[in-house]
Amino acid sequence: MAGDTYPTVKVAAVQAASVFLDREATVDKACRLIEEAGGEGARVIVFPECFIAGFPYWYYFYIAHDPKIDCFNVAMFKNSVEVPGPATTKLGQAARRAGAYVVMGMNERPPNSYGTLYNTMLFLGPDGEIAGKRRKLVPTRTERLVHTGGDGSGLIVIDTPFGGLSGLMCGENTNYLAKFTLIARGEVIHAACWPAFCLDTQVHQKDWIDIRTRSHAFEGKVWVISSAGVFSEQIKDVLELDAAARARFRGDGGHSAVLNPNGQFVAGPLEQGEGIVYADIDLGEIVAGRIFQDITGHYNRFDIFNLTVDQSERPPVTMKRGTAEPEPRSDTEQEKDPGLVLRKPDNPPGKGLT
Repeated sequence: MAGDTYPTVKVAAVQAASVFLDREATVDKACRLIEEAGGEGARVIVFPECFIAGFPYWYYFYIAHDPKIDCFNVAMFKNSVEVPGPATTKLGQAARRAGAYVVMGMNERPPNSYGTLYNTMLFLGPDGEIAGKRRKLVPTRTERLVHTGGDGSGLIVIDTPFGGLSGLMCGENTNYLAKFTLIARGEVIHAACWPAFCLDTQVHQKDWIDIRTRSHAFEGKVWVISSAGVFSEQIKDVLELDAAARARFRGDGGHSAVLNPNGQFVAGPLEQGEGIVYADIDLGEIVAGRIFQDITGHYNRFDIFNLTVDQSERPPVTMKRGTAEPEPRSDTEQEKDPGLVLRKPDNPPGKGLT
């Protein structure tokens, strides 16, 4: 039958370990993986949470007042990424060579910071430029000891030829309002990023990944690319884990996959080891699901429910200069501007909600 057509695109979920607390080596590894996935035809490539240069796993093994904690915290900060900066430039070059959109998890420090860190998801375009970033709104559990929370300016959806691309990290994939906001702004490809869940106390975490990813895919009628980290022997060595700590492992993490808009796995999960999960996703499959139930359209009641999202950035300081008494405006100017003028940002981060 005649009518519109929707694209099919190859996507990739990277399942890999950081070169722990080594930014340059991890960036080099990321670039190799980006080019590998791009060489296989992937046009959207997703990496795990905090891939550059590692998740704060030490809190799983050391108590808060152990001197090693401070050493690891300082090492994480020293190996964090400024956006933009040399690391993002190198990653962008790899994205351009691959001709792909890349979603990269990283520890981000703001310019001129000597201690503040964000858990950040960076979006790079196939032109090698930064397409956007979002900072985790609420760090989860021990993450709060090293990361601070982001603001609403990061709730963005990136326009791509394949549709809106966005994502959430780990526990954020439980946040209904954040998920709804992204879908309402046009998300059709969702990146879900995770650290490595591999300890005896985390035996149910992979079930939780499934619950969250399948729920978001089914309820939003979106494709989900789920990328999970790996806990390598190198990470254990850097953390100086003893035999008792190493005995707690039940594998090395993983569980990366791609899910369709019905919440079904079409590739993966990859349960162990490093690898890349590929899938060809048909954006046309979203249509049938949303005709049935579109929670940001006909299958909702916006006369009853209303969501307001504050996208204001929250800088640490706002400088205001004194202003002279304004000169009287001419009658012509007054006619052109009789009242309040609302201005959008010069470069709004994605599509807005009304």
